[in-house]
Amino acid sequence: MKILVLNCGSSSIKYKVFEMTTKQVLAQGGIEKIGLPGSFLKLTLPNGEKKIIERDIQEHDAGVQFIFEILTSPEYGIVKSLHEINAVGHRVLHGGSKFSASVLIDQDVINAIEECCDLGPLHNPANLKGIYAVQKLLPELPQIAVFDTAFHQTMPDYAYLYALPYSYYEKYGIRRYGFHGTSHRYVSKRVCEYLNIPQEGTRIITCHIGNGASVAAIKDGKCIDTSMGLTPLEGLMMGTRSGDIDAGALTYIMKKEGLSADELSTLLNKKSGVLGIFEKSSDMRELEDAVARKEERAILCENMYFYRITKYIGAYTAAMNGVDLIVFTGGVGENQTTARSGVCKTLGYLGVKIDMEKNKVRGKEAIVSTDDSKVKVLVIPTDEELMIAMDTADILKNRQ
Repeated sequence: MKILVLNCGSSSIKYKVFEMTTKQVLAQGGIEKIGLPGSFLKLTLPNGEKKIIERDIQEHDAGVQFIFEILTSPEYGIVKSLHEINAVGHRVLHGGSKFSASVLIDQDVINAIEECCDLGPLHNPANLKGIYAVQKLLPELPQIAVFDTAFHQTMPDYAYLYALPYSYYEKYGIRRYGFHGTSHRYVSKRVCEYLNIPQEGTRIITCHIGNGASVAAIKDGKCIDTSMGLTPLEGLMMGTRSGDIDAGALTYIMKKEGLSADELSTLLNKKSGVLGIFEKSSDMRELEDAVARKEERAILCENMYFYRITKYIGAYTAAMNGVDLIVFTGGVGENQTTARSGVCKTLGYLGVKIDMEKNKVRGKEAIVSTDDSKVKVLVIPTDEELMIAMDTADILKNRQ
């Protein structure tokens, strides 16, 4: 069974094709700058070599068509016919409270995703473009939606509700939804497989740390809380997002600076976080280099960044009445040794001990805590695309 996974952004389409019998990646790449000058497709060849093919791509329809051409081309193709692809799995950002699992896409599902566009205005419309494009080009091909929010729908109401007038929840669905759900689900399942332990009875805190970042508390394989909220803005300090902030500070800034709601949104989502404090970059690698040079602002920024993660780990330990595993994933979590050690340095009260030699690992599954650490700390690289492909294959088998 061959599954194509699509992740459509406002001006990009990322793709992977899996052979599900072996979980092998047959093809992968992405189109950038759709609708902009200089659009191109970048693909990774089986030998790891990168190839860039430039083409003017104005719409997602044309982008998906281009990907189909590449998948069937004599030079780069992995199938002779598109009919060899059994289904397409789509990453969809926001499913609201309507979806607690991945679903086969039909018109009712499309209507529900459209209704969630207000909650995910940057992502859901782009996700829908990918769905429409496949419908247009291959109308008989089954499509499956895998939602970033679905895994977090097991949160109890006291965790997902805001202390606002209840009528706003009833009228507008204002509540905490959480994101990175596919990643948190994958690594929480995978870490138990890696350690050969059951999910049942295991308390896990997963830290998806990248340019966007979130933490989740997972008990018995189910999410009971997560740091992101109605939007991906809440929670941790991120590359360009502020994370948690006093709402009173926002109204104060709006008055002082004369900002509109859209301008405030831009400030919080694109000009804050690491970029806002460090000011030179939002890239954690550049921040780490500046810390090594003992730049004062960089040190402050890094301390803030690590502190927020540590604080959430402490909170979620309390929420679960303890923790058995702390898992790091995402670009920073998987590759930055100083981030893992920096976050864990004040978790000694939990019995957490980091092995500095083991912690040198980058991008590989590994235990990075000492043998006598009461809480195991691990690195588990995420694979959201594989999770999407697995969900797609499962739904396809059940349908057949």
